[in-house]
Amino acid sequence: MLRRWTQTTTAAPELAQRAALRGDKPSALLLLIAALAGGSSILSFQPFGWWPLQFLSLAWLFYQVGLKSSVKRATLIGWAFGFGWSVAGMHWLSVLMTRFAHLPVLLAVVAIILLGLYMGLFAAFTAGVATWLRKRWSLPVAAFLLLVLPTLWGVSEWLRGWVFTGFPWASSGYAHDLAPLAGFAPLIGVYGLGILAGVGAGCIAMLTQRARWPAIGLLAGLLLVGAGLRTVEWTQETGQPITVRLLQGNIPQDRKFDMEFLTSIVTRYQAMITAAPADLIATPETALPVFPHNLPDGYLDGLQRFATTTGSTLAIGLPLFDGPEKYGNSLIAMSPEPRPYRYDKAHLVPFGEFIPPGFRWFTDMMNIPLSDATRGAALQAPFAVKDQWVLPNICYEDVFGEEIAYQLRNAQHPATLLLNVSNLSWYGQSVAIPQHLQISRMRTLETGRPMLRSTNDGATAVIDHRGNITQVLPFYTDGVLSATVRGASGMTPFIRLGSAAFLMLGGVMLLGAWFAGRRYRRNNAQSNS
Repeated sequence: MLRRWTQTTTAAPELAQRAALRGDKPSALLLLIAALAGGSSILSFQPFGWWPLQFLSLAWLFYQVGLKSSVKRATLIGWAFGFGWSVAGMHWLSVLMTRFAHLPVLLAVVAIILLGLYMGLFAAFTAGVATWLRKRWSLPVAAFLLLVLPTLWGVSEWLRGWVFTGFPWASSGYAHDLAPLAGFAPLIGVYGLGILAGVGAGCIAMLTQRARWPAIGLLAGLLLVGAGLRTVEWTQETGQPITVRLLQGNIPQDRKFDMEFLTSIVTRYQAMITAAPADLIATPETALPVFPHNLPDGYLDGLQRFATTTGSTLAIGLPLFDGPEKYGNSLIAMSPEPRPYRYDKAHLVPFGEFIPPGFRWFTDMMNIPLSDATRGAALQAPFAVKDQWVLPNICYEDVFGEEIAYQLRNAQHPATLLLNVSNLSWYGQSVAIPQHLQISRMRTLETGRPMLRSTNDGATAVIDHRGNITQVLPFYTDGVLSATVRGASGMTPFIRLGSAAFLMLGGVMLLGAWFAGRRYRRNNAQSNS
């Protein structure tokens, strides 16, 4: 099919010649449209969920890049598109800066703009490098739109997930947690879904060429295969079901670190924990917002007695003191048979939990408590609840699926359940909560493991091993979610390979593009001889 398209579609160099009259620099209006096209992508994520819109948004970018006569022009358009994508997807960070860190509004706006300009560089990478390869390899349109641009789009999102510790929020694959492409998640993970979303966008961009029907057929086939893969059981339920109680305290963020309000907080959580027994009772991240030695006398001892007498395992979020200026954002587990368990957050939030070099002045201005924590180990053991093994992750760590996969494939006892404890109250009533729930659902699709979520004000939920949200508490309320869950065992391809699975897919696609360009050059040489 690719060979047929090579012969029947206009070559990208010819498109570039057609566009040469348009000039080397995009107009300000075109850059504004690019930013708006990128910004429209937010509607493809939750709470909106209009995932087909993402295909259209990316198709606009691919079409524009496909018509560009220079690397510079394509790069600038990609940069504007990525800027709009990032600002729209992460604008909720401004709530933290203005409402809780008390930064001036102007400074918060500047910070969001600077973040967007930085994040836009990754989309600029996609457009610029793809255009350079188009010229270098003399690529036909089909190979350019369906192989090179989708691959480099996925690679740019992967780079965004680890460069400078990474910030992969609003990666395109997350929009497809309920879409047919979700069937590919256990194979190639969220970044692989980004490549496939790019292929779908390339198919739409191909509708401007003569070979429309093959493009439509490819897009339909991609969606049908994805839907078929949703029926495959990569993991199996294992062990006996356990009862869980997931707490949502709804503590006001502006009072959480107020020492005058501390007694009210710890008393509320003590009452919520001890209200009823369960095999597992979990609190949100830093539900107890002070070090253990600052808690009321006998507080943790009383919780341990409750765990022992009721047979409950308690998973409690709190900071742990390790010495002068050394502390962790941690979770402890108190089991019926006392045995110490501690999990320390390993992937910390820049500016919120660790201070990047040269930016202490900025974090000092924001005055965020516990903003320079100690990093936990990359590999930490799960804890046992009866015959289930529970692997915690704390808030932002849920965004890094390859790190969770690493722990699952290297653990002595691979986890059968995932537990996320979070506090997104920093971001007010924004899209952050539904987007984070969507991210958790993607982790269940990648790993074939159920996810339990205990949060301060949402989204406290139970997600089964197939990515279905079976129970969820209303956002911005206090309450307890009681459920019965059963873990799952087995290894998905993504657990076994991690990001290597997506990189192999991208490598095969780039190799295919190179061969397509080589064939195109040979055919041109023969026709000109």
